[in-house]
Amino acid sequence: MENNEVKIIADAMLEKKGQNVVSLDLKKIGTAISDYFIVCSAESTTNVLAIADNVEDRMIEMASRKVVRSQGRENAFWIILDYGDIVVHIFQNQYRDFYRLEDLWADADKTEYVD
Repeated sequence: MENNEVKIIADAMLEKKGQNVVSLDLKKIGTAISDYFIVCSAESTTNVLAIADNVEDRMIEMASRKVVRSQGRENAFWIILDYGDIVVHIFQNQYRDFYRLEDLWADADKTEYVD
């Protein structure tokens, strides 16, 4: 079953041209630090920042949730937004290809989102 807040985040990513948007349901994996990872990539640092801003805005507006902590805005190669139970990863394309985050969590149930 999909989490409504995960859907809000996916839609916010797609609104700002996020690419290859996927969520990973980590609840069945005992070692996971959150219930969900949601990942997307973008062409440029400007696009990465725009996606991160839109995710934060939509989560406040539609779920009344503020990000607990975030990292990566300095260089915008990879921004992480931590909502506790949901961790958002917004990569510039080449960094997503390099880190291959989804491969690390290959056992997780994966959902893909398209515009």
